[in-house]
Amino acid sequence: MKDLLLITPPFTQLNTPYPATAYIKGFLNTKNISSYQIDLGIEVILNLFSKNGIQKIFDKEINIETISENSQRIFALRNEYTKTIDQVISFLQGKTPTLARQICSMNFLPEASRFNQLDDMEFAFGNMGLQDKAKHLATLYLEDLSDYIVENVDSDFGFSRYAERLGKSANSFDELYSKLSDNQTFIDNFTLKILQEKLELTQPKLVCFSVPFPGNLYAGFRCAKFIKENYPNTKVAMGGGFPNTELREVKDKRVFEFFDFITLDDGEVPLELLYENICHPEQSEEPQYKRTFLIENKEVTYKNNSKRHDYKQSEIGTPDYTDLQLDKYISVIEIANPMHSLWSDGRWNKLTMAHGCYWGKCTFCDISLDYIKIYEPISAKILVDRMEELIRTTGETGFHFVDEAAPPALMREVALEILRRNLVVTWWTNIRFEKSFTRDLCFLLKLSGCVAVSGGLEVASDRLLKLIDKGISVEQVAQVTRNFTESGIMIHAYLMYGYPTQTIQETVDSLEMVRQLFEMGILQSGFWHQFAMTAHSPVGLNPEEFGVTPIKQEILFANNDIDFTDKTGIDHGKFSFGLKKSLFNYMHGINFELPLQEWFDFRIPKTTIHPDHIHDCLLESNDFKFKGNSKVVFLTKNVIAENRVKTKKKYIYPYTQLTFHLKTNIVTVDMDQEQAEWLIRILEENFIGQSQTITLQQLKKNFEEKFEDFELFWFSKPIQQLKENGVILSL
Repeated sequence: MKDLLLITPPFTQLNTPYPATAYIKGFLNTKNISSYQIDLGIEVILNLFSKNGIQKIFDKEINIETISENSQRIFALRNEYTKTIDQVISFLQGKTPTLARQICSMNFLPEASRFNQLDDMEFAFGNMGLQDKAKHLATLYLEDLSDYIVENVDSDFGFSRYAERLGKSANSFDELYSKLSDNQTFIDNFTLKILQEKLELTQPKLVCFSVPFPGNLYAGFRCAKFIKENYPNTKVAMGGGFPNTELREVKDKRVFEFFDFITLDDGEVPLELLYENICHPEQSEEPQYKRTFLIENKEVTYKNNSKRHDYKQSEIGTPDYTDLQLDKYISVIEIANPMHSLWSDGRWNKLTMAHGCYWGKCTFCDISLDYIKIYEPISAKILVDRMEELIRTTGETGFHFVDEAAPPALMREVALEILRRNLVVTWWTNIRFEKSFTRDLCFLLKLSGCVAVSGGLEVASDRLLKLIDKGISVEQVAQVTRNFTESGIMIHAYLMYGYPTQTIQETVDSLEMVRQLFEMGILQSGFWHQFAMTAHSPVGLNPEEFGVTPIKQEILFANNDIDFTDKTGIDHGKFSFGLKKSLFNYMHGINFELPLQEWFDFRIPKTTIHPDHIHDCLLESNDFKFKGNSKVVFLTKNVIAENRVKTKKKYIYPYTQLTFHLKTNIVTVDMDQEQAEWLIRILEENFIGQSQTITLQQLKKNFEEKFEDFELFWFSKPIQQLKENGVILSL
């Protein structure tokens, strides 16, 4: 028996749990509150995509004459699907890697329309390897089955979302309420059967649904309805990303036929108070609430009568993935792009370096909400402590830091802490393309295990970047992406079109900037999305300042995406297909030579961007700038010193040859003997394993106690050679 049952309703990710319930469970552990968590999504998927589940799909009555040719083919091959499904799922769970050879034989899996795209991607498989090719083929196989389900069984199905349309821009609760009044869907039957088993197992007093996205909303409500009808003494609450952004103005009383409570923003204190009110009501004369909606006196009421402060990030504990079936998640590869596959391939422990966003100015972003507005970083030591604890409890050494934008200075300290502890981890995160990401910092991040970063380039136009208040320029982005790429870190860019006042010319020029970034090889992945105006962003709060007019609607349920008209009158949606098609090609390294007009079936103006613009942005070098407050890091102390002499005419020049054995190469430099002895001592005293790092100014002072002109030494050929090979980093 548990006090709380924490649930993520279907569907989010296939390869790794959405972390919200693990965060909350970790916090509840610090308060000795017993809880149990489930990811209903993965459990439904595994039941659905099993021999029995697939058989149920094909047992659904269909009219073979009216369905599509693709569905006819899948139905004709139904025995092949039921025969292979369990083996495919086992392979995608990493349990039967030898099946890859069978899958890649191209005579094992039944193939329908999704396999038609293979010819376009065949070249990429050599780069990705046998296992990745097999994962990609198995993913296409599952997507074929998904297409069949959507057409013939349940039109709302999707691997990472369910009935998403009901949650998107749902200003009214009517359509969702009507759907909930109907009979259970095919997917609901799977979901509610598993839910009932978990309820019987745990017998909770409070069930808490974390609803991060519109694609989880319907399933959350359907599950809540089931609990209300069958377990009337159990209280039900909802929190998470969707209510935090969309339900801040909820007024419809019918919502509370399903949920007793809806909490906003950080969930620790609101949930702790709900637990106390329900499980220990004797402790308080009047129930205390934090940022919580409920029904009081037959009206929707927002209660925030507790004076208890939110917890600091250092106090909320380490995420706890106990109860989740970590060995049963499935890795899929939708497109043959190594960077893009990170979102769907592999099991990642999710952590956050900082609460909120340290920039907090972008005009399209919900910066008025606490989850972005309140910035609070975690110390590097606590963060790496949590990493080590998660490695012990999950057995996984992969980490995805899910920050709005990870702070560069904290990333540096985390990397140093990882290296000091000799941890072997793999990690990636979201960033802003800051000038702080120098060549040396990127190299340090790579050494600590960073394999990829994603960041918002948004509209690749300097005018619009200023309007967005992004704090970056296209030139800066080019230099930063070059630094990451040369360090061996992959980069994904979030791209935007249709921002208020954006002209057709700016859209075309933005595409040309993106084309050049890919052609230069300094961007590996990207995704275009059309601008959406949200209620809690500066554009949504002050639309007239950005040349847009919102279309007013009565808000009784969800309020986030706002329909609007742009004073330019441009139909930005018509660019969608061409932008995405061109990007698909660029991500695969092809068709850079095609004129931009080729991607569109309507006339567009020629770009005004010079064909060498991005190339020219990379010409500037900062290698010879002296920054006294820079931290100097010495990555090795393993040096072999040999004293030698040179003879030139009648003169003998003594010198020391220093040999550094690095992981992948050997670096040899010649130096003055006394300066070489000084450098060897500095390496010993300031090796990366030490808890403190020395600044460049401190290093200069130490050097000039014995020698003259530190700058001449620092920018000399031998030291430059050591910097270029990563022996010395200036951060």
